[in-house]
Amino acid sequence: MAKKTYNEKLHTAGDLPKVEAITDPRSVARFGGANMVVAPPMDYDEIMRKIPEGKLITSTEIRKAIAKKYNADYTCQMTAGIFINIVANASKERELEGNKDIVPYWRTLKKDGELNEKYPDGIDGQKLLLEFEGHEVTKKGKRYFVKSYQDKLYRM
Repeated sequence: MAKKTYNEKLHTAGDLPKVEAITDPRSVARFGGANMVVAPPMDYDEIMRKIPEGKLITSTEIRKAIAKKYNADYTCQMTAGIFINIVANASKERELEGNKDIVPYWRTLKKDGELNEKYPDGIDGQKLLLEFEGHEVTKKGKRYFVKSYQDKLYRM
């Protein structure tokens, strides 16, 4: 069987969305509630493609919006990270095929304004695209962040 493309993964929802009741008291306390949603990849695509030039969003903001959409307390962090990367790589896949349906994935940052090393073309690629749009990227140790990213957050 051939490996799925990122675009095939993007359009595969399976049984999602799924809201699960979490019963572990430590998890409930840590995440602020018992209802966790696992949303389909297209929910992430829908939000990420709305971010206009000059604006940014973090994975945290996306997860909050998706939790609200499904009346859940929070969104699964692990699948959120995976699905955000699927959106980015699916967009790059389309771009390489000559398709103009590009999602500005580089405008989606990790929490605290950090660049995402798993994006197509890695940190250097995301840094270049962000700087082209006027954002200042700073290095802290081995990690990269957008300076004053909070001032440029997209309000949903």
